[in-house]
Amino acid sequence: MALRFPSRPSLLALCCSVSFTAYAAADTLELGATAINADAVKPSTSTSPQAYAGGQVARGGQMGVLGNKDNMDVPFTLTSYTSKLIEDQQAENVGDVLLNDPSVRESYGYGNQSQVFVIRGLPLASDDISYNGLYGVLPRQIISTDALERVEVFKGPNAFINGISPTGTGLGGSVNLVPKRATDEPIRRYTQDISTDGRIGEHLDLGQRFGEDNRFGARVNLSQREGDTAIDDESQRSKLFTAGLDYRGDNFRVSGDFGYQREHINGLRNSVQLGAGLTGIPHAPDASHNYGQDWTYTDTEDTFGMLRGEWDLNDNWTAYLAGGAKHTRESGMYGTPTLTNASTGAATIAGSYIPHEEDNTTVMAGINGNVQTGPVSHQLSVGVSSIWTEQKSAYAFYNSTGTTNIYHTPDLAKPTDAYLTGGDLNDPGTTGKTRNRSIAASDTLGFFDDTVLVTAGLRRQQLLVEGYSYDGVFYNGAQLAGDGTRTSMYDKSVTSPVYGIVYKPTDFISLYANHIEGLAQGPSPTATALNASQTFAPGRTKQSEAGIKLDMQTYGANLAVFRIEKPTDGYLDAASNLYLRDGTQVNRGVELSVFGEPIHGLRLMAGGTRLQSELQDTAGGTTDGNHAIGVPTFQLNASVDWDVPGLPGVALNGRMLRTGGQYADQANTLSLPTWNRFDAGARYKFKVDQKDVTLRVNVENIADKSYWASANGGYLTQGDPRLVKFSGTVDF
Repeated sequence: MALRFPSRPSLLALCCSVSFTAYAAADTLELGATAINADAVKPSTSTSPQAYAGGQVARGGQMGVLGNKDNMDVPFTLTSYTSKLIEDQQAENVGDVLLNDPSVRESYGYGNQSQVFVIRGLPLASDDISYNGLYGVLPRQIISTDALERVEVFKGPNAFINGISPTGTGLGGSVNLVPKRATDEPIRRYTQDISTDGRIGEHLDLGQRFGEDNRFGARVNLSQREGDTAIDDESQRSKLFTAGLDYRGDNFRVSGDFGYQREHINGLRNSVQLGAGLTGIPHAPDASHNYGQDWTYTDTEDTFGMLRGEWDLNDNWTAYLAGGAKHTRESGMYGTPTLTNASTGAATIAGSYIPHEEDNTTVMAGINGNVQTGPVSHQLSVGVSSIWTEQKSAYAFYNSTGTTNIYHTPDLAKPTDAYLTGGDLNDPGTTGKTRNRSIAASDTLGFFDDTVLVTAGLRRQQLLVEGYSYDGVFYNGAQLAGDGTRTSMYDKSVTSPVYGIVYKPTDFISLYANHIEGLAQGPSPTATALNASQTFAPGRTKQSEAGIKLDMQTYGANLAVFRIEKPTDGYLDAASNLYLRDGTQVNRGVELSVFGEPIHGLRLMAGGTRLQSELQDTAGGTTDGNHAIGVPTFQLNASVDWDVPGLPGVALNGRMLRTGGQYADQANTLSLPTWNRFDAGARYKFKVDQKDVTLRVNVENIADKSYWASANGGYLTQGDPRLVKFSGTVDF
């Protein structure tokens, strides 16, 4: 039976939990005494866990309905990167930060500049990144880091932790962003930056607490950057404004975050589409070469905000309520090369113009608490969440402007003859609506003085997706169809379980195991299938994971082995003309990471992931046993940041990225080679008139290596060229 919710948001915090210890003797059931311990550990609130020594990686982070948790206490893997790391590396967007993670690699979305992150071999779209635990609030495509305190990466499916993501990606992991807050010490910080290609940026960061006991806080960030990128004939202009306000009382806390971001890029170098009949992958063009056209551009504008409140009902129970909204306006003229000859680099290119608007509203509420029943402790969580999204789009596809070449790219005229259009290009109509609703409950039971922690939980979710036709579809001037009416509706509910265990034999070691699932909308049969009207239930992605965590106070380490089983979209069976939901992608892996400051003045972040992917139950069995598209065989990261002895304030850093080969087609006939990238940097911190000043230089891709970074989605994303970035920061 499908789970039904009210048709309007109902911000009701549901809480109902009973714990008891039972003793049975013969046919008699006796309930043991239940002791409620008022001195139990206070539940997690919005306070983020502290960072390890060196300040680059935190000890835990936001884990959805469970709240903020220390990594050693949960049967999951999460890595939280701090604002100090962001500043030291001059990381301008979320993709720059996630390069530090050995389980994450980056690609582009098809035809545009949106960042897509491949976590444990499965993609996460930028649309599905959460903001302080809320989905659907952040800007699309590219997200600036200038107003972020933490970038948190949860490894593995997470339907129980966070619910279904807005677009259904993130089945291999999720990302949550934590906004900056005012600190007890006032912040007056100005940063000026410039790159070797002349792109100039400014960033002003102001923070202040005031009132009795510093209860009120305000943090404002303003930044802009404009100029040429390291790619030939490509330029970028970005603007950001955010304001974070908060109040912290004795038993009540409330915060609000409001922002505006705009990104404009001209002369796009997009991904490369692979044409039919190719027998190999071409070598990557020169790292800075632009095989796009000067008439291409993308423009995204996002206005967003959220509010969150927390109430300490007593020493053991905390309730929370949060809500947010976002409005997106986006347009772009795109031109993606389609490769026709791998040896010569010949390709065709055609233009498209796609305006898009999006309005999202999201809410969540819940309660977390602790009770003690005899020798067993309980950490209880109950939460409800809902997100409403409406997408408005139109399109115009143009005839091919001619042939091009990814090595020697001619300037082609901007296309003007659209052969296929859909909707009003000046006022796009509604093309889709999504409504996700869920309720979750969990209990973490602690045994033997909480040295053994057992977590079990359920999340019941409803996914309602509606599709609408474009208001008028024209082919070469003749109307085909389209009147803006609803053409499809997907309405399914499913329950996602989670269970895991943590065993802490010592204060610095945790052994853990988990089973957790991810959910995405089920496939839609093709229009010619006999079962074209069939609606498939949401697909379950299942992970089993086990590992060990080490916490030596100044540094930590994680070692994990995992198996992720994800259903593929299915296929049309030629014999029966039925659309079958067969097909599975299995990713098996071993993952190691080390972070912190094992020696004073020496900060490390290193690790690796060994991945093996396999396709099962494919159409006709023709590709059974093959590797999945875009899954590297291994990923290695090594980063060091060193305070130079004898030179106070001087630090040097270096980073190595190495990524194994990956296939670009399901038949496994097209493959990308292993690639390496090396980065380096230095900074000098000193005082001028008792004011802190920091000078930085960072060089990305020192060797200016030309390489294909990813085959995610079956198209090629090229790695960025060498870029030198300078910045100076003054605290005034």
